[in-house]
Amino acid sequence: MKFGYTRISTRDKQVDDLQRRALVEVGVGEDHIYSDQVSGSKKASTRPGWSDLEVRLRPSDELVVWRIDRIGRSMIDVITTVNDLIERNVVIRSLSDGIDPSTREGQLMLNLIATFAEYERGLIRERVQGGVDAAKARGVKLGRPAADPDELARKVRTVQHLVTNEEQTVADAARMVGWSRATYYRHHKAVGSETTQDFTG
Repeated sequence: MKFGYTRISTRDKQVDDLQRRALVEVGVGEDHIYSDQVSGSKKASTRPGWSDLEVRLRPSDELVVWRIDRIGRSMIDVITTVNDLIERNVVIRSLSDGIDPSTREGQLMLNLIATFAEYERGLIRERVQGGVDAAKARGVKLGRPAADPDELARKVRTVQHLVTNEEQTVADAARMVGWSRATYYRHHKAVGSETTQDFTG
């Protein structure tokens, strides 16, 4: 299936008509053209027209645009969006830029876009890891907060009470305090010095 996408930053009908005519001339049906009249500062994923189009695209579908910058708000946004489509096996064709996957030049451009996208992801990972390392160096504790020992002991005693006095199985009693059977036994072992009862049920 062949789809088209247009975007204009103002309500300039002539510009939109120009893009639409170009798409229709290469075989895109009018009912398969999606449009947005929004500022270029908005990411592709936040535009209503693009969002409607994106959920309809399937592997091997072809997306035709008048110019590749119609897709994103910035080069990084364009690269990320195009690479996501490539990974979904959506064929991308940009009329004014000469990006045509059936040509060597077009394949080269798409490969470069994919390479830049991977490079950007690598930079993001490095920045995130750098932030984590800096936080650790400042003594910031990351991850899930440590459980309150008193709360753990209370839940262990509750499970023991339910098993001993209410004739509940360990699995059912543990579930009542938000644990699995295995979680109960793990915490029972950790606080065993305070709660000496054990169960095998």
